[in-house]
Amino acid sequence: MVTSTAELLESVADELHLSQDALITEGVRSVLSQRLQMLNSRIFELHGKYEVNSVEEMQARYEVGTLEEEDSWRDLQDLDHLEYKRDRLVQLLGRVQ
Repeated sequence: MVTSTAELLESVADELHLSQDALITEGVRSVLSQRLQMLNSRIFELHGKYEVNSVEEMQARYEVGTLEEEDSWRDLQDLDHLEYKRDRLVQLLGRVQ
């Protein structure tokens, strides 16, 4: 049976005794929190791998020569992107709550 999004939303909201707005807000909060948890897990992994607490600290290690760029530059790019995404999700999550 094909159900429109509006019908599904109404049905789930009724079943959970929530307003449709509350259901949407809770759903968005849940998705953002889940994605944030996944990002934080990967960030934590990279921080541990290079014994740093941020992209800036990793870049500082390049500058002083305690970290070889050859083997880690992709991870630096990934970490930079992940930290940016994390910050964006935190901002969005702040708007939802």
